[in-house]
Amino acid sequence: MTSSPQHPHAPHPPLDAPHIEIDGLASGYEGQRVLDVDRLSIRRGEFLSVLGPSGCGKTTLLNSLAGFVRPTEGRITIDGVDLTDVPTHRRGLGLVFQNYALFPHMTVADNVAYGLKVRRVERAERTERVTEALRLVGLEQYAARRPKQLSGGQQQRVAVARALATRPAVLLLDEPLSNLDAKLRREMRVELRELQQRLGITMVFVTHDQEEAMSLSDRIAVMNGGRLEQLGTPTEIYRTPATRFVAEFIGAANILDGTGAGAADGTTTLAVGAARLDSGLAGVRDGEAVTVAVRPERVAVLPAGGDGDGESGNGEAAFPGESVRRGSGIVGYRAFTGEAWQTQIVVAEGVAINARTAEEPPEVGASVVFGWAASDVIVLERAEKVI
Repeated sequence: MTSSPQHPHAPHPPLDAPHIEIDGLASGYEGQRVLDVDRLSIRRGEFLSVLGPSGCGKTTLLNSLAGFVRPTEGRITIDGVDLTDVPTHRRGLGLVFQNYALFPHMTVADNVAYGLKVRRVERAERTERVTEALRLVGLEQYAARRPKQLSGGQQQRVAVARALATRPAVLLLDEPLSNLDAKLRREMRVELRELQQRLGITMVFVTHDQEEAMSLSDRIAVMNGGRLEQLGTPTEIYRTPATRFVAEFIGAANILDGTGAGAADGTTTLAVGAARLDSGLAGVRDGEAVTVAVRPERVAVLPAGGDGDGESGNGEAAFPGESVRRGSGIVGYRAFTGEAWQTQIVVAEGVAINARTAEEPPEVGASVVFGWAASDVIVLERAEKVI
């Protein structure tokens, strides 16, 4: 169901100005706080994904924007107009739900026109808007069909068309692709992103699917425990996660919790459990607590050499590019996923390194060496003093 823009908006600000601003927003149910967002600013024409695990507060945030949930604290403004106490039907927003909420007894055209009828839009304009909305989503030829005669992807597009027909200031989408199969979901991502860019509309998209958020978004708001953990572009979120949670939730990561450990040759390694690794992080002091992350696709894997050191004939590690040897271990698991090989390298009891490589790794039980470039190390925590 969509809402109509019946309340007066302030004049549109410049395109680089915030479109939606959330300040000190808190919400809860039965006395339990589930949402606590200090500040979130969404730009005009931006595709923002709100990403997080179940129960993190992302749907509560969307429902607060829509007006379904009354915040206990804070405010929400669109174009400078405070909408915190404005009812849903007067916020000028379009809404697309997970189950599409189509009326089975109505035709596609009637479903798209429903919100316009409720708002008493005249018949001629209503017909024009329905035609325009169906053309935008490529369903003009399906106007006379019933929802049950459509595929899941087509039903999803009808729901989007219905939301767009009211010409909303903002489109809110609550996991609209989750009911589709994997292939159709990928196709609909492309269509949705192309539509958003063509219209230049601001979209706020709630999802728990990391790949979905990464492929669709201008920026991603990662939520955890009701709070905003990090806000940034997909590249920023993936390459420079602000916290351990983001590093582990977005994609996959080898998290190494260790302390600096001086070696006999004067170098400093990282003691991680029972293992000692060269993390690649410069200037680690003896005894310093450090937590770093390395993405599996940045880990290179080579069979151990005849002498067990995995070195080339000239005594240097035979790793590609800037990768250098960081440690050694035994292949404990490997699997081909269709796009790459997943390998788990057991370094010591309780310590394992995961790698994702295009090349087939050695068999399970084989001795290997692994490495990565210093630039691939993500510092998550580092003690300010030696402990």
